[in-house]
Amino acid sequence: MMSKTLHLSDSYGQLTWREAGQGTPVVLIHGVGMQSEAWEPQIAALSESHRVIALDMPGHGGSGRLPEFAALPDFVDWLHAAQMALDLGPVSLAGHSMGALIAAGYAVIYPEMVSRVALLNGVFRRNASARAAVEMRATEIRAGVVDLETPLTRWFGDNAADRPVREKVARWLQAVDLQGYATAYAAFACGDRTYADRFGDIVCPLLAMTGEGDPNSTPEMSRSMAAAAQHGRAVVMKGHRHMINLTAAEEVNRELWHWLNRSATQEEMT
Repeated sequence: MMSKTLHLSDSYGQLTWREAGQGTPVVLIHGVGMQSEAWEPQIAALSESHRVIALDMPGHGGSGRLPEFAALPDFVDWLHAAQMALDLGPVSLAGHSMGALIAAGYAVIYPEMVSRVALLNGVFRRNASARAAVEMRATEIRAGVVDLETPLTRWFGDNAADRPVREKVARWLQAVDLQGYATAYAAFACGDRTYADRFGDIVCPLLAMTGEGDPNSTPEMSRSMAAAAQHGRAVVMKGHRHMINLTAAEEVNRELWHWLNRSATQEEMT
């Protein structure tokens, strides 16, 4: 797996990503507070048959920040600039959490650039209490109040088997650029309805996955996203929460492999 960097543009600054494999491109976008390394199990598995490009989201890893009050459409436009700069053409696009919001928005706005889309632990039409809670966290982060233990507990619970992954995720959270984190989290907090009414415009195969115990990216959200798309499919990982690409890596990789090799007609038949 090779780490790469380029100057994306004067407005977007630097783009960094991890890349491995050859063949049809698969683009991966991580969630708020993470970095491209969070996709390590998927990069290792999918690069056996595809060219895998895991991007550092703006303000994360080595990628430049977006303006302080950037919203979800600004992250979607950033992704388009990245894809054009890398000259990827239509890609299979997967995102986790905030990355899922970006991926879904991209599939809506730039359908010609997406051959299929996978949304891991995505959020969709939060209820009033969930929206209030996430907006409050966004305000706290913007004010410099960063509580790492609460999200880690929400993401992992007290499962001892997940302790090594939890510690790795904690290190990524501790290393994140605070301003980049605050900007992305604010966009995440307000982004669950931005493209929700346009999921019916997504014509490519859509896979929505989450953990059955994820309290914020709920199974019902994944089912609703899949139902709203023209060729959607929902998968719920039993016994897992928010970081399914790490805690249920083998199962997620297996589902992504099927996603990469299924047609829209096959999605309709499941």
